[in-house]
Amino acid sequence: MILRELSEIPGVSGDEHRVRERIWQAVRDRVDGGRVDALGNLITWKGAGKPGPKVMIAAHMDEIGLMVTRIDKDGLLRFRKVGGIDDRVLPAKTVRVGPDGIPGVIGMKPVHLAKPEETRKPVPEQDLFIDIGAASKEEAERLVRPGAYAVFDTAFGEVGHGIVKGKAFDDRAGCALLVELLAMDFPFPVYGVFTVQEEIGLRGARVAAYDIAPDLALVLEGTTCADIPGAEPHGQSTLLGKGPAITVMDATTIPARPLVEGLVEAATERGIPWQWRRTAFGGTDAGSIHLVRAGVPAATVSVPCRYIHSPCAYMSLSDFKHARQLVTAFLEDVPRIAARLGNGA
Repeated sequence: MILRELSEIPGVSGDEHRVRERIWQAVRDRVDGGRVDALGNLITWKGAGKPGPKVMIAAHMDEIGLMVTRIDKDGLLRFRKVGGIDDRVLPAKTVRVGPDGIPGVIGMKPVHLAKPEETRKPVPEQDLFIDIGAASKEEAERLVRPGAYAVFDTAFGEVGHGIVKGKAFDDRAGCALLVELLAMDFPFPVYGVFTVQEEIGLRGARVAAYDIAPDLALVLEGTTCADIPGAEPHGQSTLLGKGPAITVMDATTIPARPLVEGLVEAATERGIPWQWRRTAFGGTDAGSIHLVRAGVPAATVSVPCRYIHSPCAYMSLSDFKHARQLVTAFLEDVPRIAARLGNGA
């Protein structure tokens, strides 16, 4: 299962090359061609010369993580977060640092040295450090240098019935979906794009969409799932095991209504489970794609991921399967949906 491989590969924003290499190995025999642009996006295509609407399907390769900013005299590594990470999930987590995957643990001041007020709030990132077992700055510098990335040291695995755990499901789940979808044949031009630097500003997708100039775009994502004790129903963005989520609005875009309606119809007509993404915070690559050139109608389909943007997330394999079925059905209906766009429906 390529999701397992993609989940375990390190690929923090700006350092996606290992993810890109594995994806290219998986898709090169399924597409007519591919190339890497100046930012590092992997752009693949099928049927570029065919008539019909030009469709861009995008999933981002990067994950949240950490970057080493300096090394203290005692050999501890100071770092900054790359992407949105809650400070509360960081202490005591194991990480892999640098291209050689040096093992480390995120440390902090021990509780017996902390002031009373410090124990009542999360430890901010500037007071945390990565301990790789080095006794001095010189020893640490032989293994790591400032600018090195660190990823959570989380193995992919199965838990419970039909649930998998792992890091970086946002958005290796979308990447795995896109790899599978590129095995299909389409009667219109399709560009499968694996983007970079989504977690730090939707950067790669903007460049790729400007280059491709698609007629419409679909973004494949992993999204938050807050179906846990203490979460009010209105705050539960999605529910695990209830199907892929369709977005009606988020912080970066209001998806094109004909595409949203097309997704709903595709699921309903074929009996595919689905759900609305019920919260509007956060954003996806659709937020930058829809703004390029004269505008691109775009929509987002997401796989719910519990504990997203943390060292370990949960995902339902049935949600992944139904997301694939939903996007497949949507692509079968693209000529009909594109006609609605042309009519301004």
